[in-house]
Amino acid sequence: MIKIVLVLLIGVFFSNCAGNKNPNASSETGSAETWHLVWSDEFDTDGLPDSTRWNYDTRGNEYGWGNNEKQWYTVANPENSRIENGILFITAKKEPTFGKDYSSARLTTKGKGDWLYCKVEVRAKLPAGNGTWPAIWMLPTENTYGGWPKSGEIDIMEHVGFSPDTVFSTVHTSSFNHMIGTQVGKKIGLPTATTEFHVYTTEWDENEIRSYVDGEHYFTFKNNGEGFEAWPFDQPFHLILNLAIGGGLGGQKGIDDSLFPHIFEVDYVRVYKQ
Repeated sequence: MIKIVLVLLIGVFFSNCAGNKNPNASSETGSAETWHLVWSDEFDTDGLPDSTRWNYDTRGNEYGWGNNEKQWYTVANPENSRIENGILFITAKKEPTFGKDYSSARLTTKGKGDWLYCKVEVRAKLPAGNGTWPAIWMLPTENTYGGWPKSGEIDIMEHVGFSPDTVFSTVHTSSFNHMIGTQVGKKIGLPTATTEFHVYTTEWDENEIRSYVDGEHYFTFKNNGEGFEAWPFDQPFHLILNLAIGGGLGGQKGIDDSLFPHIFEVDYVRVYKQ
């Protein structure tokens, strides 16, 4: 009997620790219905990110993306975005780049992965150090209701280096956004965010948006029925992975230049629909 219990416990342990479960298996988190895989990147091929899945977003470089960010996002530069041994490395470096002091990468699925209602699951390990601001998030593919924040933003996971043991999930809309101090979100303690991989998940349907870390539900934003000003989340959105440096949030306690380079590691990205 003791042997049987030990075998079962060991099997559960290795099952829970495995980073690359079968991506084609159905997935269930908080929903009563089953989610089915419709899009994924397991980052199994070394080199630059797959151009059939990812774009390099650079349009806000010159004006700091509206957040006074200090990095310049590059295009197809393996020093800033590369795949190696099954991991996507998004790397921020301290180096002069087109008038900025830092280089980094911002990858999007716009036009190559756009979804209305879905579950996004990303397994990642975050950088540590003052000034870093990695994010896993979503923006509308078309600004149907107008420019930001009118058409919405879904922040699946954000992290700032000056608070290394915490991650948070937030939404932004015309009625709820940080410009007017009404943003809606929640943080959760995660002491190993910068030393271990964790699975960051958001489920989105017509009624609500729910966020999880390693399957633990910690944030819900509900559709209050008050129109697109409060709920613009009835249009297709795309995914963004980026590592910003400084800015209105990431730079609140300065940038520690002694710690560069910084690396945001992503094991996989999986998108499901019901």
